Amino acid sequence: MDKYGLSNIETTDIDKLNAEAIMALLMWVVRGERFCDGLILSHLKEGRIQALLQRLKTIDSVEENKKRIRVVAAVILDDNRVFATARGYGEFKGQWEFPGGKIEAGESPQDALKREIHEELEALIQVGDLIDTIEYDYPSFHLSMDCFWAKVESGELVLKEAEAAKWLTVDELDSVQWLPADLTLIEKIRKTMQDAAEK
Repeated sequence: MDKYGLSNIETTDIDKLNAEAIMALLMWVVRGERFCDGLILSHLKEGRIQALLQRLKTIDSVEENKKRIRVVAAVILDDNRVFATARGYGEFKGQWEFPGGKIEAGESPQDALKREIHEELEALIQVGDLIDTIEYDYPSFHLSMDCFWAKVESGELVLKEAEAAKWLTVDELDSVQWLPADLTLIEKIRKTMQDAAEK
C-alpha cells in the first residue's frame, strides 16, 4: 500500500484518495490483511469504511459527468517525415501535438479535419485512413480523438494558431514533449515510418 502514500488509514484524508487507492484499500478490508503498523483493515470502524465507499461513489459520479470532447487530428506525412505543431495557448502551451480540432455538428470526421487544417494552417489536405481513435482522460474532460493519415494536397502549411512547427523524422519523434493524448499514438506512427524506410 506504500505506493498510495498512506501511512495511517485511520487519519488519512479520504477526499485526497483516488479511485485506485480506495479500491485497493477495500480489497484489503475484504481480505482482512494487515496494513503498515499492523492495523487490521477489517477492524476499521464502519463509519470509516462507509466514508471510503462514499468517496468512491463521488469519484464515479464526477467521471460520468466529465465533459466529453470529440476532435480529429491529422498525421501529415511528407518524405517519411511527420508534421507536428506546438500548442500556442492554454494549459498545455508549448507542448507538441498533431494539428486538428473539434468536430462540428453535422460534420464527418474527415470533413472536420479538412476544415480545421485549412483554418489553422491554410493548406488543403487529403485525408487518408484512420490510424486510431484515442480515448484519453484529462483532469477536467474526456478526449475522443480520431487520428488520420494525411498529406498536403495544395498550398503551404502556414502557422496561424500554433506557436511553432517541425517536420520530424522517425529518429526525432521523441525529441519533443507531446501532449499526453498524442503521445499514445507515437508508437504506431514510429512503426509505420520505420516500415516505410525499409522499403
